Amino acid sequence: MDPFTYKALVAEEVNGEFRQSIQSISSADLPDHDVLIQVHLSSLNYKDMLSATGHAGVTNQYPFTPGIDAAGTVFKSRDKRYKEGDKVIVTSYDLGMNTPGGFGNFISVPGDWIIPLPEKLSLRESMMIGTSGLTAAMGVQKILNQGIQSSDGSVVVTGSTGAVGSFAIALLSKLGFSVTAITGKMDETSFLQSIGADNVVNRFDLDLRKDRPLLSSKWIAGVDCVGGELLDLILRQTAHNGSITCCGNVAGDTLNTSIYPFILRGVSLFGIDTGIAKMEDRLSVWKKLSDEWFFNKEPICRFVKLSNLPDEITKMKKSQQVGKVVIQLPDS
Repeated sequence: MDPFTYKALVAEEVNGEFRQSIQSISSADLPDHDVLIQVHLSSLNYKDMLSATGHAGVTNQYPFTPGIDAAGTVFKSRDKRYKEGDKVIVTSYDLGMNTPGGFGNFISVPGDWIIPLPEKLSLRESMMIGTSGLTAAMGVQKILNQGIQSSDGSVVVTGSTGAVGSFAIALLSKLGFSVTAITGKMDETSFLQSIGADNVVNRFDLDLRKDRPLLSSKWIAGVDCVGGELLDLILRQTAHNGSITCCGNVAGDTLNTSIYPFILRGVSLFGIDTGIAKMEDRLSVWKKLSDEWFFNKEPICRFVKLSNLPDEITKMKKSQQVGKVVIQLPDS
């Protein structure tokens, strides 16, 4: 196939600063993997912001096109499992990290990275889930795997206005749980209540009580999206045989906590990383999200054009994002 050009967001260093712009780039610059996919939609994740702003721990070489999520149709394939026109999803692995990602009209990936679009989902709905929704859902699945039911007590969600947190609230509410949302954006209380939060707590009003290794039990489980001192606090307030999942570190990558929640209350702490999740686990959760876990995700999503993406990345860097941003890519 002769090379062609397409539109993509390109992050690059200009005069010592990282900037993003929409450029026309050549398909010849894509890696030579087995499946070429025309991307119709993507979504904005925290890792994308890191890549787009020059975080060396995510992306090694620039100029680069981020985007760890992509939904589209197979354009060309050497992999017999996929044919032209197949609707597919790609999330995580190395996509958008050091493999050009979903913020461009085309991606080239190994067949083993691909998820066939679940029968009951549209491409649009799949990117309303994306990596953030998949992360939240895998956290909820971990909680359910411990035998925890909605009748056992309430569930706490930190970083609740973010893409993972808001999805977790909506899903837990769908499953019948009473949800306490912890946030530093109290002006978004109405938003959090509208998606399923029963209680909204200001994180700036929390008493961390570092002098006490255990605190009164407040919840049976939790989805933590921020880490740091807040994760320590919710662990010390988790009830007997409760479970907390963690997937973020915006509040700090160090956990200083007591061993007592684990040995006196039997609390479990699970890490969630969809980037290395087994394919069978991915397929299982995607199936649930397209079926018994399906819910209306419109209230937690905003749709933007590729040309708006640099501004959205800046908002995320400044912690101003609420909910999930879905990107509609132009025709190439």
